[in-house]
Amino acid sequence: MNSLRTRRSILAATLASAALALSACGGGSAPAQSGGDTSLSDVKSKGELVIATEGTYRPFSFHAEGAGDLTGFDVEIAKAVAEKLGVKASFQETQFDGIFAGLDSKRFDTIANQISINDDRKAKYEFSAPYTISTGVVVTKSDNSSINSFADLKGKTTAQSLTSNFYKMAVEAGANVQAVEGWAQSATLVQQGRVDATVNDKLTYLDYAKTTPDSGLKVAAEAPDKTESAFVFRKGSSELTKAVDKALEDLRADGTLAKISDKYFGADVTK
Repeated sequence: MNSLRTRRSILAATLASAALALSACGGGSAPAQSGGDTSLSDVKSKGELVIATEGTYRPFSFHAEGAGDLTGFDVEIAKAVAEKLGVKASFQETQFDGIFAGLDSKRFDTIANQISINDDRKAKYEFSAPYTISTGVVVTKSDNSSINSFADLKGKTTAQSLTSNFYKMAVEAGANVQAVEGWAQSATLVQQGRVDATVNDKLTYLDYAKTTPDSGLKVAAEAPDKTESAFVFRKGSSELTKAVDKALEDLRADGTLAKISDKYFGADVTK
């Protein structure tokens, strides 16, 4: 009886070892996860590109008439890119202070909100090819002949938002800065002659000049360094980044980028 039990135990052990060997060779087991870049396939699979944008940043991302549909320069370009990818553009409106945290936590696939490319951001994120190129400009009254360069701001008074990069540019040029909430207030102060100038983004001025042709303002000087803005992706999203780059290349070639740019700025700011 003991001999029979022993033979059964040996047989069971042999069968278990054989099953283990087959499993180790992959027979009957689920395929291992590759762990590779699935960013593009994930977007294609769900049929949408989820895009973060502020929705309060005219003319780039805003609601028409204040409460209408989401529109704007960045929004239209993002929709055109999604169409080239063969998916729907789905927007999530997010305050700027939390927009990168949302990307990190995978709430969306990319950001389209005039995100400028710089070394600090490149160390943490992937960027598409730029779709906006701009500069900082000095805006004065049309009849002002005393300011023709950034150097001419020394001793002059400018109106600036204290949290903007343009505040820093004005201070470095030697200007005395009067704090304002944004572009609309600074433009009004320049028009009224209460300040000499304001330093701001060229695109902001172009949008204003297009919608307010009799503003009485002009660009008196332009900074030599350009700012490039692009779509932003999480690290490890190279396939999606490449696909968006190809879409932008096609949209540039067929004139779509220039057409959208002219609609908002009266000029091509995409190259």
